[in-house]
Amino acid sequence: MSAPVAADGKPDADGRIRCGWAESSRLYRDYHDTEWGQPLHGDDALFERMCLEAFQSGLSWITILRKRPAFRAAFDGFVIDRVAAFTDADVERLLTDPGIVRNRAKIESCIGNARVAADLGRSLDELLWSFAPPTRPRPRTLGDVPAVTPESVALAKELKRRGFRFVGPTTAYALMQATGMVDDHLADCWVHPRG
Repeated sequence: MSAPVAADGKPDADGRIRCGWAESSRLYRDYHDTEWGQPLHGDDALFERMCLEAFQSGLSWITILRKRPAFRAAFDGFVIDRVAAFTDADVERLLTDPGIVRNRAKIESCIGNARVAADLGRSLDELLWSFAPPTRPRPRTLGDVPAVTPESVALAKELKRRGFRFVGPTTAYALMQATGMVDDHLADCWVHPRG
């Protein structure tokens, strides 16, 4: 999920102030309130988010959220070892699945990334979280939310060095935002990371 738009400072119907991007649909609101920016751990869970962020590249995040159940079914729950075992036949199957984004390069990178993750020699969770920056004040406005940071550049560089694809600095930062490695909920937003 790219950086949020600024909250307008006005409470929603439930009396809560949210980041402005969460107000455009119920799906965004639920995602914002329960997932986005919450610390996420676990190799398979982080692998799923990494894949979905890569699939989102060039598209709206709402498209990915709407297709998420189909992605989970198509990619066998994003269990790293299962996806790593996908074959060329699976690639062809996925290219005909109307429930997902049918982009060959992104499909092949997801499978390839699973293979890299399976052979890391360390936890994907440990690797990704080792790039989490120190806690900083929440951004006040959209203009205060970066698209990339030194940490996301370093993470993308390390992932590329290890053989991961489709995780450049912007995608790496979106992953960091989505999984709570950084807290980019705006300062007046009611949501706070569970810890």
